[in-house]
Amino acid sequence: MPAKYQLVLKRGLDIVASGLGLLILVPAFALIALSIWLDYPGSFFFTVRAAGRSGRVFDQWKFRTMTVGAREQGHPFETSATDPRITRVGRFLRRWSLDELPQLWNVLRGEMSLIGPRPAFIEVAECYPRLEARRLLMRPGLTGLAQIHGRNLLPWPQRVTYDIAYIEHYSLWMDFRIMIRTIPVVVRGEGVYGPDGGVKMHDLAGDIETCDAARGE
Repeated sequence: MPAKYQLVLKRGLDIVASGLGLLILVPAFALIALSIWLDYPGSFFFTVRAAGRSGRVFDQWKFRTMTVGAREQGHPFETSATDPRITRVGRFLRRWSLDELPQLWNVLRGEMSLIGPRPAFIEVAECYPRLEARRLLMRPGLTGLAQIHGRNLLPWPQRVTYDIAYIEHYSLWMDFRIMIRTIPVVVRGEGVYGPDGGVKMHDLAGDIETCDAARGE
């Protein structure tokens, strides 16, 4: 089947799966929201400005796993398994990737897909050199080729390689295999944090200040 038709079917599957998922998960969403509030009162959800296809900015939705105002209390892009800003419920949600479930709303809206390169902070994506910018040729996904091969355990260049390989060799069959292989990755909790127990900015982190200066920020 030609790639353009597969992409049309991909979007159709995204709409059906995310819509059904949101309906089925209403009780789970309510339970998670209540648990978050009881553990640390505040908003149930948390949004970050992310880069979608072609760099289009959107609000990426997540369940809140940190204390209120956490981004102002520490590094806005980095965390670790021992980060004191992460709440007790938040650690559980992160371990099982449940904090990502609200992104089904992003999928339904067409800002994300079930499968694709993971979203990037807009501040980082705006500083992408040409190679990394190719990650923005498709909608970002809930899971992807890099996620089933290590997630945060992978060095950034290797993650980019997997993301570009996915885009260049895309097929619905590949999406199916990625979705199936995501299940054991989530169950085992692989790659939630990096090799040293942290989630750090990739190799572009040192260039963000330079990029901001160029934009006059």
